[in-house]
Order: sequence, then C-alpha cells, then structure tokens
Amino acid sequence: MTISSDSDPDVAYRPRAERDVLFPAPDVATCPDCLAETLNPQDRRFRYPFTNCANCGPRYTIIREMPYDRAATSMREFRICPECQAEVDDPARRRYRAQANGCSFCGPQIELIATPEMLDGLAGLMDDVARAAALIKRGYIVAIKGPGGFHLACDATNAETVARLRERKSRPDKPLAVMMATLDEINQHCPVSAQEAGLLQDPSAPIALLYRRPESKIAANVAPNNPMLGVMLPPTPLYHLLARDLNRPMVMTSANLTDLPVIVDNDLAQDKLAGIADAFVLHNLSIETRVDDSVWWIDHFAGPDDSARLPLRLSRGDAPRLIRLPWRAEKAILAVGADMNNTLCLMRDNDAVLSQHVGEASALETLDAFRATFERLSQLSAIVPQVIAHDLNPGYRTTRMARLLAEDPDHGLVGVQHHHAHIVACLAEHGHDASVIGIVLDGTGYGDDGAAWGGEVLVASLSSFERVAHLEYLPLTGGDATLHKPYRIAWGYLHAALGNIPDLKPLARFPADERRIVAQQIDRGQNTPMTSSCGRLFDAVAALIGVCPVTTHESQAAVAVEQAARRVDIEAANPYPFALTDDGIIRLGDTLSAIVKDMTGGRNPHLVAAAFHHTLAMMFVAAAKQARQRTGIKTVALSGGCFQNRVLLRLMRQALHDEGFEVLTHRQVPANDGGLSLGQAVVALRHAADFV
Repeated sequence: MTISSDSDPDVAYRPRAERDVLFPAPDVATCPDCLAETLNPQDRRFRYPFTNCANCGPRYTIIREMPYDRAATSMREFRICPECQAEVDDPARRRYRAQANGCSFCGPQIELIATPEMLDGLAGLMDDVARAAALIKRGYIVAIKGPGGFHLACDATNAETVARLRERKSRPDKPLAVMMATLDEINQHCPVSAQEAGLLQDPSAPIALLYRRPESKIAANVAPNNPMLGVMLPPTPLYHLLARDLNRPMVMTSANLTDLPVIVDNDLAQDKLAGIADAFVLHNLSIETRVDDSVWWIDHFAGPDDSARLPLRLSRGDAPRLIRLPWRAEKAILAVGADMNNTLCLMRDNDAVLSQHVGEASALETLDAFRATFERLSQLSAIVPQVIAHDLNPGYRTTRMARLLAEDPDHGLVGVQHHHAHIVACLAEHGHDASVIGIVLDGTGYGDDGAAWGGEVLVASLSSFERVAHLEYLPLTGGDATLHKPYRIAWGYLHAALGNIPDLKPLARFPADERRIVAQQIDRGQNTPMTSSCGRLFDAVAALIGVCPVTTHESQAAVAVEQAARRVDIEAANPYPFALTDDGIIRLGDTLSAIVKDMTGGRNPHLVAAAFHHTLAMMFVAAAKQARQRTGIKTVALSGGCFQNRVLLRLMRQALHDEGFEVLTHRQVPANDGGLSLGQAVVALRHAADFV
C-alpha cells in the first residue's frame, strides 16, 4: 500500500491516461514563506489573512469542478489584480499556477461582526483580526470562519469563559481543542517530543493529543478530568495572526451543534450560533466542501518497523486520502461506512479514495453532508460507482442511503459485517493478502446472529471471515438508551454474571426503583439486547471503580479507565482471572467478581484499572493462541475503537509479540469506524465479480 503524491502541488491524484480529470490535494497549512510575508510589515501581503502560494493554502475546500483552475474554484468570484496575475504566470516564482492566489486588493476579505458596545475602545487597533483577538482577551466567544468551516474561539486560560462556552454549546465534558501560535508556546504547556513536534508541524496541521504540564495556565475545564490536551498550530494566515495577536492559548473547537456537520455558510452561522457566539469573524470566500480538523497521536511504544503516528480522525489536510492498493477493482465501488465517525470510500482500479470525516449519521443534516461529499468526490475523481458496499446493520442510516443510491437494489449492493470490515481495513493498509487472526474491540457492530458484537476474534481474509472467539454475551438493559449510564450497565452485568449485587459504593447512586426495573428486564428478557461489546465492558468497569458513572459523550468512560490506569505502574498490576471455553467464549464472571472484591476491599481504583487492562490483553492473547493452534495462522490484525486506548494497544501488542505473533495495526486510517469504509470497499472488490 502506498499513499499517493505528485510533483504538481495542486494535484494528489493523477488518474490514468483514459481519464480526463485530476484530483485536488487536501488543503495544506500555511508554508514558512507565506507566513513570513504575512508577518513582514514591509511586504505587500502584511497581515493579509488569505496569503497562500502553490505550496500551501486551500485546495479541496474551494474546488467546484474539474479541471482544477481558478474558474472552477470559489476564487472565480475575485478578479485577480495584475501583480498577482504576474506571479501566477511566472514559472520562476512559487505562486506559478497557484489558483487561489490573491492579495488585500483583489482577494477575499474578512469582516468582524460585533456590537458597538463590544468594540468600544478598539477602533485604534490595526484591523478586524486584531479587534477579534481583543474581544477574546475580554472574555468573549467568537465564531470564526475557518478553512473548512466555522470554529468557536475563546481564551483557553479563562475558566469562566470556557464554562460559558460549554453551557451554551451543551458540551459539559468533552475536551475542547486548543490552538497556540508557535511550537515554543505549546512546549510551555505540554512537553513535546521530536515525533510530536513533527506531527504538529506537518503540512496538514492536525490536532495532536499531548500531555498537559502541571504548571500550565490553560483552564482545567478545557479538558475536564483529563491529563491530555488536543493541541494544534494555526493552519491559515488568519489563524496565525489571531493567535499572535491574542498571545495566549485559545480554545478552537468546531462550531457545529451536537452531532451535526460543521457550519460553512455565513448566514447560517449567524442564525444557528447566535446563542453561542458573541461575535463573528466572517469572510467572503465560499467553502465548497466542509472539513473538520484532523486528529492524530503519537504511539511512543511503536516498534522499529511501525510508524509512530496514529490517526483518530482524517479530515482537513489529510483528506481526501488516496490509498494505492495491490488489488485491482474491476468495477467502480462506493463504500458508505458506518453511522458513527462516518467516512465514505470510492474505489476504482488500484485506487481507493477515502473522504474526510463526515460525522454522526444521526440527523438529516449529516445525511445531506454525506450525499454532498459523495457527489463531490465522485465528480472530482470521475468514479461513478457500480457496486455499493454497506454495513449489515439494517438500522443504520448509511445502509438506507446505500439502498437509495443503488440504481437496482437487487444488483450491486454488498453487505459487509462490521468487524470483518474493520480487519480488512487494517489488512488493506498493509497490502496483506493472506488470512489473519483478527481481534476487533469496539463499542458495537451488528453481528451475524443479530446481537451487538464488539469483543471479537475472527479468522479473516479479504473476502470472508469466521468468528472463533468473543466476550460472553451480557445484557444491555434499555438498549441504546442506557449508553450514557455506565452505572446501569455495570449493575446489569453483575446481575447477569454473578446473580447478586454487592454493596459497592460507586453503585450507590443507582436508584432503587431503577434497579428493580433493570432486574425485571434481565429476568424477562425485555428491552435487553445481548452484547459482547468491549466498549460496554469498559463502561461497566468505569462505573465499578467509580471513575465515570455517567457519560455525556462517546468513549468518555473508556478514556476515564485508561487515564486511571496511567496513574500507577501498569506493569506492576497482575491480571484478573477469566475463563476461555473450548468453543471460544471468554467468560467474565471471575473477572467481574475479582474487581468487586478489590473495590469492596478498598484497593486503589487506579490499580484496578491497570489490572483490568492487563486482563483484557491476556484474554485476547489466549483466544489468539487458541485460534493459532486450530489454524496455524501466526499473524494478528488489531482494529476497532478500543485500540485508540494507548495502554491496551501497548499491552496487547507486546503480549502477542512475546507469544510469537506478527502484529498488524492501523497507521494510515483510524482504528475506529472512520476507517471502516476502506475495509468495506476492499471486501466489495473481492465480491464485485458476482455482479454482471
């Protein structure tokens, strides 16, 4: 597998000779030369918020159609001045053929929208960017039209303002990203390794997950109960100027309402964000395709043959992402991904094009964004799908979308089991064509038996799989309605696995009447779907050890358990007992009983969290050994959102290596559902010959 590059900076995807289209590169953060011009008082582009050249600036977000030239982008609204045109026409200059070239005389302009009272005393400042920074210093929340959509910005050192932003946005706990002007400034608040510095300074300018220094002045409520911060450097001149004028860390979070796509339109932003933002920084360059911020982290325990960079979300600067595969698709394929962390993938010949993060397909607006993304990618790549791959879950909105997009529902639709797609996505990254033992740990995926899977061991190839082991089924009382109540999940698991509920302090908040309802649901099998989910097991443990009895966002409980484990010497924690049956069922009764015993005995919950991580690793290593004994396969692939957990990934990978396994992990697409569409597309590639 290779990631495409091309000598033309505006083009990442050069189709074969029979095609008459080019594919635009992702947006690239401001290059050092353009930044120097923007900050130089003697340069004609001094403090111009849209300075760019052929080496940097917007691409994917402003293109309307192919071929890629100014008339096919949002820049066609701006008549280029003679001086800028001369730069575009001169092969010796770095703006040669730069389609987004412009200056303060002929290019896009910004406008600050604020009340006269807010602007009082700011008239003497240099420009609207300086005034916006002054408003942020005064404690205001400012909505800013960024490179791929609106952000909400505020002073990250002002806990009162951060609390107000959280209240207005109804985001009580989920961490907020922080932007700082320079790497030196970031290092004042977070220790930055050489690998992390390289990630932060990557042309994609992603959000990088870093540990916070204890002495950092960033408000604790930016990332409540979390030692990590999501940190980014400015991706555009506008943001560089704002960060330098502010001269302090700035919250920079996507300006979308809960589970909805990021907003890109000026009028819609002023309407929908009126109750959140106090002021607006607008500009008149249309965003043709919305993109959120990419998120990555560094795996400091990666082996010498592994890349240390791991993606959590691919978007601005990283998508659309071209992945060259060793297998050729005879028919054009669309894979629609999952409902959570949705991406889509288009494939033709040996090329797979992965879209940017679309979002959570829980609302009409997200489905509209999905369709717009598909239509734009299909148009730009000239890939018109003949086969459409989708998840097997009949309740997924993306599954319904696949059926709507298919011209003939009886021909050209390929349903792909969720966890099989996870493993194949990992295999596709490595160009691995042989069968593997696949360990998939995530929140949920529709199983072949109709149950909610999520703690699975598969023997999988690119075209098929067999489930050979899994966590035992336990009841999820209330179904999806209970996902934000880990205490209820824990109580139901104990009731089902142990038959009794101990007097455990972390469960004391569980109301007695609700306990009776849960017990009745379990005993009668009412509204109690069974699940083998590792994600739900993390939820239960989070409640049992008291670190997260209630959640407000995805993965909150699992992250709390991971962070608890990191507070102690993980290596010193011994695993709990468990049972693996001959038919591959991992029994959890002994594990849960041991956790309860430790908690009632007063053991440090952080040590319990560490022991639980060890136990999970040992469970699935034992299952992998069982599968190897049966099949002779010595390669294991790891996938699923639970492998975003650094502790679990390190322990599992090391234990598998110690047992003589070759281990494949994600490096180019997320382990979570953001990489699922790639796996779906490759499975469909193997089945496309079935369609005439």
